[in-house]
Amino acid sequence: MSFPQQRPRRLRRTPALRRLVADTRVTVDDLVAPLFVKEGIAEPEPVPSMPGVVQHTLDTLRKEVDGLTALGVPAVVLFGVPSAKDARGSQADAPGGIVQEALRCLRDDVGDAVVLVADTCLDEFTDHGHCGVLTSGGEVDNDATLERYASIAVAQAAAGADVVAPSGMMDGQVAAIRSGLDAAGFVDTVILAYSAKYASALYGPFRDAAECAPRSGDRRSYQMATDRVREAVAETALDVDEGADIVMVKPALAYLDVIAEVRAAFDVPVAAYHVSGEYSMIKAATANGWIDGEAVALEHLMAIKRAGADFILTYLAREVAEGLAR
Repeated sequence: MSFPQQRPRRLRRTPALRRLVADTRVTVDDLVAPLFVKEGIAEPEPVPSMPGVVQHTLDTLRKEVDGLTALGVPAVVLFGVPSAKDARGSQADAPGGIVQEALRCLRDDVGDAVVLVADTCLDEFTDHGHCGVLTSGGEVDNDATLERYASIAVAQAAAGADVVAPSGMMDGQVAAIRSGLDAAGFVDTVILAYSAKYASALYGPFRDAAECAPRSGDRRSYQMATDRVREAVAETALDVDEGADIVMVKPALAYLDVIAEVRAAFDVPVAAYHVSGEYSMIKAATANGWIDGEAVALEHLMAIKRAGADFILTYLAREVAEGLAR
């Protein structure tokens, strides 16, 4: 007896068929928009290395989040650029610090319609540009930094953050933050841990936007080496054991294998950060007419979802949400 020949192309014949059998989808619910808010400016300031991205004023930030809400984007993550910096990053947890001001404004505007995520780190706020307090010898002091992170997380939660996102890769940061939040009564505040954050060359445009490039040295002593996969799983296990509610891999596209490993190993939500360099390469190639930017953007996000990410932090959030709405 002969059987009909299998013809996979049958299922590719029309757009409707392709949609029907798709096993991975990118929807607006997968998107988190990173936003920069800068103290002391009267108008939004474009970031030259990130076409389409600006440093917002409080007023334009509110308008942007209102627009994202209307498109159905479920979450934003805030990065603050203060007008004054010092060695301890004092503005990071000051009640009147720019991120706290922004959180209060947005909470008043959107209520619970949008998840407000706050980056919980020091690099944007220190005059030396590192993610922690420095010793007299210029090295990052891990334990002194943990105290600062806990204080920052409490200040952000008090201002209205639903989620705090420690990104400094300090040992014990999740446990310190969870302890600080719980002691202050913020037991429901979620921790999104940057569990596998690599010392990547893809962060350059972000450092322009957040004005946080280190003045000396680099971050390789606390961010992960780019050749490590097993260490990413071990770091993630530590964060989960310390109380992380969500874990994240950063960058995303260049570390799809790591996303897949983390997804397979842990039964918690997994986020991925499609970082500034990945975004800016799309924009540069599009401007030169080399690629279809919209198609490539969606292909990038599809790959990240296919690798196992539950949601994606991406500077493409608005334009992809607009495209999905068409």
